[in-house]
Amino acid sequence: MKIELTSENDLFFHYTHIVDEDSFRHMQENQKLMIEFTDYINILIKMVNSCIKEPHSFLAVFIMNRDGTAKLDFIQNIEYKFIELLSCDFMASPEDTVRQSITFRYNSVKSKVALMEARLKDVNNLVKVKNPSLLL
Repeated sequence: MKIELTSENDLFFHYTHIVDEDSFRHMQENQKLMIEFTDYINILIKMVNSCIKEPHSFLAVFIMNRDGTAKLDFIQNIEYKFIELLSCDFMASPEDTVRQSITFRYNSVKSKVALMEARLKDVNNLVKVKNPSLLL
């Protein structure tokens, strides 16, 4: 399983979390997790959605280190105490991966702009035919 974290504000922000069954077992032992590897992705989705829907009760804290490692902690606030539910290790992505991500995002936005420009041109032509005085 692979998770990529990116930012719309910083195109060069790109971290990756990769987990296979062996690394999950290690994570399961260290964090005393009661879930199986097959349930891991669903639990992560549930935690991210909880952070979005209930920000006063669930937190996601991303801690970056200078050596390129990072950690994403999911924390639950239960009024009198913060409980760490899950912690995921991330690594800064290599430069070629970041470059590919930026290229993909640029091309995606470029194609959306082209579609919107074509739509605007169609509307403009329709207005020109139906009511040319509106264009003035």
